[in-house]
Amino acid sequence: MRGLYIGRFQPYHLGHETVLQEISQEMEEIVIAIGSAQESHTTTNPFTAGERMEMICASLRAVDLRSRCYVIPVEDINRNSIWVAHLQSMIPQFDVVYSNNPLVVRLFSEANVAVRKPPMCRRDVYSGTVIRKTMREGGDWKRLVPESVAAIIIKIGGVERLSSVSKSDAS
Repeated sequence: MRGLYIGRFQPYHLGHETVLQEISQEMEEIVIAIGSAQESHTTTNPFTAGERMEMICASLRAVDLRSRCYVIPVEDINRNSIWVAHLQSMIPQFDVVYSNNPLVVRLFSEANVAVRKPPMCRRDVYSGTVIRKTMREGGDWKRLVPESVAAIIIKIGGVERLSSVSKSDAS
């Protein structure tokens, strides 16, 4: 069976990695859909789809899951009523969706697709919002992401980018 896991992965963190390891216990293959693929260089979406793909693939290699996963960026269409069909046309077939997002759960349920809610992994700590805030404030964000992801963020100047795009032009 093949499962689908959707996220923005801004950035990919240890919570994502834990959920994927849990899913891998149930599924032979996993489709990882990188949502909002068209977004980058903003406070909430600082990384490009390509950078997020690199982060995810590097982490999957480190935990020996890369050969079982498809990593696919998917752009938003901003029409919820046809979003599931759009997603299905852009990625390999899947049997089950893993999500805790209420809208995602609702849309897939309405499309008669099986949905499972994976256990949340310390959501108060492993959250893109928390990690981006920690990065902007100069805190220890590296402990919240896999080592390979931290290396990519450092290599691309991700912290500096996030700080730069978070500034206001107001005096």
